[in-house]
Amino acid sequence: MDLSNPTPENISYMIEQIKEKLRMVNADALRAENFNTTQYEDLLYMYEMVMKRETFSPNEMQAIAAELGSLRK
Repeated sequence: MDLSNPTPENISYMIEQIKEKLRMVNADALRAENFNTTQYEDLLYMYEMVMKRETFSPNEMQAIAAELGSLRK
């Protein structure tokens, strides 16, 4: 998938992949509709960082969730 363009479809894809990778319990809190293209670069950075890692500590997961929360509109 080409994530170089800030489209709603790409945002949706990245959010779904992050939720799946982190096995988020409260996945409904992160819905693609809550993000817009103005924060696309930050979201892309978070997506790439999450996809590179195999495991996360509880503190890292909390920090990632907090950062994603700050990117919501």
